[in-house]
Amino acid sequence: MQQIPRAAKINPKISGQAKVAIITSQYNGELTRNLERHCMATLQAAGLPKENVEAFAVPGALEIPVLAKYLAAAGSFDAIVALGIVLKGETYHFELVANEAARGCQDVAIATGVPVIMEVLACYTKEQAEARAGNNDRNKGIEAAHTALQMITLLRTLKRKTK
Repeated sequence: MQQIPRAAKINPKISGQAKVAIITSQYNGELTRNLERHCMATLQAAGLPKENVEAFAVPGALEIPVLAKYLAAAGSFDAIVALGIVLKGETYHFELVANEAARGCQDVAIATGVPVIMEVLACYTKEQAEARAGNNDRNKGIEAAHTALQMITLLRTLKRKTK
């Protein structure tokens, strides 16, 4: 197994402990597990203890918003990361799944105020998916972790300023 790249320059300065949920679609599982592994490693490299990051699996990308809404409503997480890969097939279904997963995640974030970092990749080919979910520094799981940490930091900063 290759070494997972570490986030070299991340310093989110999160005061206190943050909790992050990672929701991963099992569809295209080899690649989505790779997204999750890189996301988890990046969060831990940034200083989040392993026990503050909880991973959940759902069957496919369309199930992500349902679980995201449930987790956001529970109030236990500062950010939610949504990971999946939708590959273009022969029909319009690819667009429906990608678009509705994105809309659902955005709806949850807006309704609850909990950031939902959407990295459900819509790729035309398996090669495109492998380039974005491979064992390299372009893995979108890394980017999702950075975004989650930045949003947690921003929202905590704003909360302190408005008190």
